[in-house]
Amino acid sequence: MKFLDGFQNQTYALLRIMAGLMFMAHGVQKFFNFPTEFPYPLNSMTTAAASIEFVGGALIVIGLFTRPVAFIASGMSAVGYWMVHGTNNFFPIANGGEIIALYCFIFLYIAAKGPGIWSVDKD
Repeated sequence: MKFLDGFQNQTYALLRIMAGLMFMAHGVQKFFNFPTEFPYPLNSMTTAAASIEFVGGALIVIGLFTRPVAFIASGMSAVGYWMVHGTNNFFPIANGGEIIALYCFIFLYIAAKGPGIWSVDKD
């Protein structure tokens, strides 16, 4: 099926932009308690995570320093998964970690593929 063959670059750009926006929303929640309150107090670990989510998400959205930022975001997601979710249960569906596990692999893919179109870096 060749339904979207001519739109690979555009759909990849949409994946990068939307993943960055959604990741950024986690940082906004931690820093500004918006749109819902972050249920834990900020400490050095959650502040570092919020900074990577907020700043890294924004950089991924605009496609600036995309590869290194996405690699850092992928690593932070892996660490976050194992520290917060993986200790409760091995399986993401059982421990509530599906989203952060998915971020880990989306950002690893973005780090490997690069910024693509609609980005400041443009390959």
